[in-house]
Amino acid sequence: MAFLLDLANIFGGLLLGIPLLRRLPNVGGGLERFSDRVSRWSWLIGIVALIAGGFFFIVHLIDGHIWHFEVVALVVGALLTWEKFTGRRILDAPGPAEPAGRALAVAVFGVIAIIVGIEGLFTPN
Repeated sequence: MAFLLDLANIFGGLLLGIPLLRRLPNVGGGLERFSDRVSRWSWLIGIVALIAGGFFFIVHLIDGHIWHFEVVALVVGALLTWEKFTGRRILDAPGPAEPAGRALAVAVFGVIAIIVGIEGLFTPN
């Protein structure tokens, strides 16, 4: 279950952070193509993040210590499933312009989620 949490953070972070990650030389194009293929399943990745993050949030809340892994997963899950829940888009298609405002904040959080997911792979649970 912890592996699902980390994968949901990594893949969700890739989907959320693509406006910034596509600017990386020699890597951005491949990540953008990957994101285009996976983007239709973003709501499913969000549901997995919500379930895994919620499970570990409850377990660690009972133990008395909450980790950042599950908090990030809950936010990633909420952002990725926002359109399914509310009918409004939060993840706009990336345009040629630099991301700004809400798109920049979501993209920066996506990069943070990738880092947290990779950290979770190497952290014993």
